[in-house]
Amino acid sequence: MVQAYNFLAAWQLFPEKCDYQYGQIPKSGNYKIETDDRHQQLIISINWVSFDNSAFFSEYRISPDGDWHPFDNQELADEARGEFVNASCMELHFRKEGADVLLVKKEILPNGYLKVTQQGNRPDNGEPFSNVEVYHKQMSVLPYASSVGSVAIRPTEEGMIKHKALLAMEQQTDMQLDQIRQQIELLARQAQELRKRKELSLMIYEAKLNFQPVIGQTYFMYEKRDGNYLLSLVSPKEWGGSGPFKQFVSAVKLLADHTWIEVEG
Repeated sequence: MVQAYNFLAAWQLFPEKCDYQYGQIPKSGNYKIETDDRHQQLIISINWVSFDNSAFFSEYRISPDGDWHPFDNQELADEARGEFVNASCMELHFRKEGADVLLVKKEILPNGYLKVTQQGNRPDNGEPFSNVEVYHKQMSVLPYASSVGSVAIRPTEEGMIKHKALLAMEQQTDMQLDQIRQQIELLARQAQELRKRKELSLMIYEAKLNFQPVIGQTYFMYEKRDGNYLLSLVSPKEWGGSGPFKQFVSAVKLLADHTWIEVEG
């Protein structure tokens, strides 16, 4: 089935890009299309999670040869027919008791997204509806979530198992991501502190020194009236202000790595 090539993938739902006129709106979704070359069939599997955190799963097969074939989900349809309109458009037709009940049109958009349009009649009042879903291709198959359409979907034990696994996965990855975020924030703060220490240290080593600084000792840096800096043992309190200098800059302490930090004067 050469024409199926563009469709064969796992597709993840864009809930914010979808438009629903009927049915439950999924919170997240996954739509997978595979081939069974031996039987010349497409295998379509659907996983999705609703906003009330109910998990659903469904899978069906369809022969895209343009002919009607018996459909295994008798609740939805007696027969189904699939055909490729072209390399980027596929249509699936479903009918029950001789009447068309659902048309599912799958289109590959120019940006590579998959657009799925479902057209049918509401079973409660017979009114026509149209649901539009948009998916993007996944690099790998993830076990969560998809569509309200294509076939009638019911909760299953497999769906609940996948849902619980999904929740556990989300909790673990969110916790790990939060830990990484905290580590990144800590590293960013440490880098900022180190940058400040470097800038202060460069300023001090360019200042005038009349003595040998001692590690762990507090000193006082002043700006001179000529714009240069000077490191002094005398505090502003002892000077009674900034003394003979233009202004007091800060109290500083020499660390063991020979960088300087600001401290309380």
